Amino acid sequence: MRHKVAGWKLGRNTAHRRSLLRNLVTSLILEERVETTVPKAKAARPHVEKMITLGKRGDLAARRQALAYLMTGAAVDKLFDTIAPRFGDRQGGYLRIVRTGFQKGDGAEKAFIELLGSEKLIDEKRQKRAEARAKRTAEAKKAMEEAEAQQGGAEAAAPAAEGEDKKE
Repeated sequence: MRHKVAGWKLGRNTAHRRSLLRNLVTSLILEERVETTVPKAKAARPHVEKMITLGKRGDLAARRQALAYLMTGAAVDKLFDTIAPRFGDRQGGYLRIVRTGFQKGDGAEKAFIELLGSEKLIDEKRQKRAEARAKRTAEAKKAMEEAEAQQGGAEAAAPAAEGEDKKE
């Protein structure tokens, strides 16, 4: 029987567990998608849902409660301004846990925990990263070509200078 056994201990003492969950919830609100282990994702789910419910309430007391739990003011602003209105008509179930595989070191099962409706935002971030990566590779390629051109010019001048030394 599991009487009076609620929540996950996650192999940590109370202060460490509370800090870990607060950091995980804050990161999830800021990034909208976080990769973590399955037990941590399951432990964080009720906390995230409570924060979104506070955001849907939207009053000053709810904002202060969220500020007391979340680690940054930016997370509170994002929660109340962008995330909570997205779930205005939804009665819970704001998260998705997608299992991804196993961790290399200890074999722990990994999962993405993400807010519903964040696919567009994640695709935009992925697109920006791809564009930035393409820009960096183009710049690196251009720099390499310029360096080769300078080396080629220097090598052509170097044998001529050596030839002049031999004539004397």
